[in-house]
Amino acid sequence: MFWLSFLVLSLAYAWYSFYVPSNDVAWAENIASARESAAETDKPMLLFFTADWCVPCRIMKREVFSDHGVARAINAAAVPVMIYEGDPGGDEAFRKYRVGGTPVTILTDPDGNVLDYAVGRIGKAEFMELLEGIDR
Repeated sequence: MFWLSFLVLSLAYAWYSFYVPSNDVAWAENIASARESAAETDKPMLLFFTADWCVPCRIMKREVFSDHGVARAINAAAVPVMIYEGDPGGDEAFRKYRVGGTPVTILTDPDGNVLDYAVGRIGKAEFMELLEGIDR
C-alpha cells in the first residue's frame, strides 16, 4: 500500500511539475520579430528566457502567464517573446543579456536596452510590479 501511494503521489507531482496550459499572451515568434514590432508600436519588449528542462520556468508559465489578467496586461504593455536556450538566435540573446540560467525576465526598450529585470521564478504579484515599472 505504501509503494502504491508513493507511486501515485510521484506521478501526480511529476505531472504538476511539467504541465503547462496554453495562455493568451501574444508571444512574438522570435527576438527579431519582437524588435520590429516593438519599434513599430513604441512598446518595450518583454524577454522571457527559458529552457525545456527548466521546472521553475514551467511553473511560471502555468501560474503567471496562464492568468488572463496577466496576459491582458502583458499584451497591452509590451511585446513579449519567449527565448529558449538552444533555439536559433536564442544563444545570441543569452550572451547579449548575460543570462546564465533560467528563468530570467527582462524588460527592454524597443532598442533592446534593459529597463528592468528579474532573475528566477517570480509570482503574479511580482511580475505585475515589473510590468507596472514600465510607466515609471
